[in-house]
Amino acid sequence: MALSHDDLWPRAGGWPDAESAPAWDAVILGIPAFRTSLSPTGAHATPAAIREALRRYSPTVIGPGEPRDLNEVLRIADAGDVADPDGPAGEAAVRARVADLAGRSDLVVALGGDNSLTCPVAEGADAAGLITLDAHFDLRDGVSNGSPVRRLIAGGLDPHRVVQIGIADFANSAAYTRRAADLGIRVITLDELRRRGAADVVAEALEVAGGGSGGSGATAGHAGGAGRGIHLDVDVDVCDRSVAPACPASVPGGLQASELRTLVRALSSDARVRSADIVEVDATADTPDQRTVRLAALCVLEMLAGLAARRDPS
Repeated sequence: MALSHDDLWPRAGGWPDAESAPAWDAVILGIPAFRTSLSPTGAHATPAAIREALRRYSPTVIGPGEPRDLNEVLRIADAGDVADPDGPAGEAAVRARVADLAGRSDLVVALGGDNSLTCPVAEGADAAGLITLDAHFDLRDGVSNGSPVRRLIAGGLDPHRVVQIGIADFANSAAYTRRAADLGIRVITLDELRRRGAADVVAEALEVAGGGSGGSGATAGHAGGAGRGIHLDVDVDVCDRSVAPACPASVPGGLQASELRTLVRALSSDARVRSADIVEVDATADTPDQRTVRLAALCVLEMLAGLAARRDPS
């Protein structure tokens, strides 16, 4: 069904091509990885579905302070998709594309695709720290959507600058729990997150992943500013299955949509977060109301709202 048009109610999405200007505040990049997924998935269809879902939303942040139209306060571009991103050649293409975009923007947002893309995206962005919102450790051996955190550490990422938020009971094994502890990863379980609250957990996560460098609430510099940053991995299966039924590994009792959105915006408000991904949504398995894909689209907007807040914290 065609969407209505109203000059006074602009829609999100539909951003210009990233090659139409040399620098941007934020760039969206589709990475339809799916071939190494441990569960059958149609995640390669998700970047296009998220772009379509974005058109259902306004780019306006109501408050606090004056309302802000993200399309007016940010320069946002869409870099299209990386074709065939799976396998060694595909991952090399992802790393090269992300490195180029990170050099001319403050925030690169990768639309997945499965969680395997986290490794080449974080490497392409030259991330020095990692924060995951995920029910799972992703520390498996091999190359799959269950191994990106282990692969990043094996590739040189300091495990003491890795924070995993939302790790859930009955979604992991004792062996991988011990592996995370042995590596020195800071694990914040779903229970701890709820006991402490989002603000406290976000502050700690940014401090740890940022290497104690400070910068929370810092004003972002110019596009492509110097300094290695933090990669934010948003695995939507951290959410309750009622709000994320299109995530193969989501379980009852996970985060509510509002909790995920709060965490995503708060983390993205820090200038050290230079790259991010939204993964593990299988658009072909969503409900008729597209609740999972629409939540993923809202996570894109929450990241952009966080980026805008760096410039005007009020």
